[in-house]
Amino acid sequence: MSTAQTYFRKGFGLKAEVRPLIEAEYHSALVDRIRNQGYRRTFGDVTVRLAEEFGFCYGVDRAVDYAYETCSKFPDKKVYLVGEIIHNPHVNRRLEEMGIEFIYPDEEGHFDFGGVTAEDVVLLPAFGVTLEAFNDLERIGCVRVDTTCGSVLLVWKRVEGYARDGFTAIIHGKYTHEESRATASQVRKHAGGKYLIVRSMDEAELVCDYITGAPGRLSREEFLAHFGKKASEGFDPDRDLRRFGVANQTTMLANESLAIGDRLERAMIEAHGEEYAAENFRSFGTICSATQERQDAVKEMMVDPPDIMVVIGGYNSSNTNHLAHMCRQYTRTFHIEDSDCIDVTTGLIRHKPELAVEAPEVTEESWLPEGPFELGITAGASTPNNKIGEALVRVLRIRGIEDPVGKIQPLPMAGG
Repeated sequence: MSTAQTYFRKGFGLKAEVRPLIEAEYHSALVDRIRNQGYRRTFGDVTVRLAEEFGFCYGVDRAVDYAYETCSKFPDKKVYLVGEIIHNPHVNRRLEEMGIEFIYPDEEGHFDFGGVTAEDVVLLPAFGVTLEAFNDLERIGCVRVDTTCGSVLLVWKRVEGYARDGFTAIIHGKYTHEESRATASQVRKHAGGKYLIVRSMDEAELVCDYITGAPGRLSREEFLAHFGKKASEGFDPDRDLRRFGVANQTTMLANESLAIGDRLERAMIEAHGEEYAAENFRSFGTICSATQERQDAVKEMMVDPPDIMVVIGGYNSSNTNHLAHMCRQYTRTFHIEDSDCIDVTTGLIRHKPELAVEAPEVTEESWLPEGPFELGITAGASTPNNKIGEALVRVLRIRGIEDPVGKIQPLPMAGG
């Protein structure tokens, strides 16, 4: 097969064929009903409020579509997936049930494609893959179905442009995350391309202090020790922090990404002056609109926070973790990975109480307030509506409401 026949980025024209199956597996009539009736409804003594943006974003929806289309297009071929299609355990389990074999990375993020042959099909996830992994699969000659999100590709284009023009890419992200690894790898398209990944404003401040020569800054050796795994090979802070552009992992807190970019620009101005910064600093403009919309919807909800908030999505989902972190600033919040974290029989809930991905899950009892209360719900961009609906049904059943779809109580009219 020619290169044109082994690489696909626009699906196979089978969306109409697979869409009924996807709708059946991931749709929720209950969620649609609440959304269509103003994102707020009362069930018994529980008033449910949905964030006005939640769940599957366009990029995730597209990736899931392409995975189903791939199975339909190649029913007799072995289909592999590089890592996880998205960070949602339910969706990934479903793909495994469909016969897709997952290839997971080692601790350094490298993939072993030793079992893949030219006769196989390989799905690339919504996060994308590193330049090296992409090239390895191209050499094998297998069919590649690329579901990389368009917002991620936009960041890649910007980072590659930095490297092409001799700018270091400073990326706000988690250096162990698939997307950040893939984004950072784009600098290697150009000789001498450099990157540095900062996790937070605190880490950005370490970089700024080094740039400005602030008292107590890290020494060169301390800087390299701290950022060793978060920087490109041969990174030299004295050389590579004199000219840089900023970018971000698309699922980070958008406001923090913007603040880090502003802080780095101010550090360059402080160190070298405004005229120098105008020539040697570049801004990103790569905030993912879906991430921003979901975070803005939570911010709007927290103007009048509900009594408790349930945030649904994978524990390793960056965008879900950040939604939960935002909610915790305002109200009692439970980040659950799946609807089965809520046990109807015992009334217990299992949840992750901290932002860190590796934070342990805990179990709580008596977590629902006594008497009437408001329950807020949002979900990460990788969470299908059926899991949102199932979680809500479980909460309502604990309260003795067995048929929530049939028990929707209309809100009183304004002034009534």
